[in-house]
Amino acid sequence: MAGKTAFKAALAASVFLSAPQVAAAAEDQDARIADLQRQVDELKAMVRALQSAQGAAPAMAQAPAPATMATAPSSPVSSSLAPVPGVQVASVAANAKPAPKKKAWYDKLMIRGYTQLRLNEVINGPKSAPNGVSRLRSVQDSGINENGNFSLRRARLVVQGDISDRVSLYLQGDMAAAVSNQSGTESRQHFFQMRDAYADVFLDKAKTLKVRFGQSKVPYGWENLQSSSNRIPLDRTDAINAPVPGERDLGVVLYYTPPRIQKIWDELTRDGQKLFGNYGAFAVAAYNGQGTNRTERNGGLMTVAMATMPIRLDGIGLDGQVAEFGVSAMRNQFRPEVRSGGVSTVSYDDNHVNFHGMIYPKPIGIQAEWTFGKAPQWDRTLSAIRSQRASGGYVMAMYRVPESAVGQIIPFARWQKYRGGWKAATNAPRLESEEYEAGVEWLPLKELEITMSYSRMMKSEADERRLGIAKGDVLRAQVQWNY
Repeated sequence: MAGKTAFKAALAASVFLSAPQVAAAAEDQDARIADLQRQVDELKAMVRALQSAQGAAPAMAQAPAPATMATAPSSPVSSSLAPVPGVQVASVAANAKPAPKKKAWYDKLMIRGYTQLRLNEVINGPKSAPNGVSRLRSVQDSGINENGNFSLRRARLVVQGDISDRVSLYLQGDMAAAVSNQSGTESRQHFFQMRDAYADVFLDKAKTLKVRFGQSKVPYGWENLQSSSNRIPLDRTDAINAPVPGERDLGVVLYYTPPRIQKIWDELTRDGQKLFGNYGAFAVAAYNGQGTNRTERNGGLMTVAMATMPIRLDGIGLDGQVAEFGVSAMRNQFRPEVRSGGVSTVSYDDNHVNFHGMIYPKPIGIQAEWTFGKAPQWDRTLSAIRSQRASGGYVMAMYRVPESAVGQIIPFARWQKYRGGWKAATNAPRLESEEYEAGVEWLPLKELEITMSYSRMMKSEADERRLGIAKGDVLRAQVQWNY
């Protein structure tokens, strides 16, 4: 018994002496657990912040665990260090690229256009004349006649856009076209007629080289290529328009524009200058050769080539001003309509060369073109059509005031002359035209243009049955709205 009593006493004494150490160890363990819990809470807070930012989740998923976690694998808080739901998903989502959204048709296409309302008044000159005598008329505007008053010269609607990175389309119709009734003595106005219908296929990523398929403008003559919505005078000149009346044909064109030339044109566009449109610095083309909306008649092709080059004039003291010079040529066989009915069974040489040059107004500018060649023309001596010499051109001066209290103002003066056939009319009559014109274009708003001009005309009528030169003065006005 005494031994047992002594053992119990020794055990009690041992427990009593070790109690402080056990208590201290327990307190140390509690502190370690608390420290681990604090680290876990901080880690969770970081994960939540990274998930909200949606950017650093991948880095968080790859970060190593704190060393203290490895020292206590059996810690009661170890289960809190399991991957936080959603972190890996966020990492994958951050790395994955969103699938490109397919554009709807209305995102690819743009609709725009313009309308021109005109008023022509013959102040003096032969509004009418006996049969066989020329009246004061213009092949550029049928609204110059004995009645005058208002007319819709153009009402254009354009649909254009990029089908893809390499293909774009362009459709333009005119709702102010006229056709003749069955008797041919009275026209019917405001029919919708196709003007352009083509697709551009770009052969390089920089879009410097493209092929145009369909009905489009023929790259002959700077003035022909310039849009009527952008031209300062109301009409094109007879000489430059005669080789390609209507300006368009059906075929294929290759256009090339070097980047440095495109850069100059872009700068001119931003400055508000009236360019001819981006028809390339160089062009080669092949067309049917019968003109706008006319069927092919002889199985041959009209071939055309053009080159135009803008040049900065800073080196000669004209800072910021640009000149442009170019040449174009066409070779064709054409069959005009004949008075007896239908189209001629004979093809006539229709070959022309054109030179153009200009200094863009800043503020003073000048523009000129000249064409010469051979074209179908009515021969009064032979009473038949034959290919004969055709030549003419124009010179125009202008003064541009881009900003004023009432908007942009451009006064202009132009002289033009032409001697040659007009193949778009029946029997390809000979035209003898000379005209002096002065006017002003006013743009009070970007969407509105108002032009007024006064012309002294000396013209033969485009009808081989009428003789002589009609002389007179014509006052003209036009309101154009763009949309």
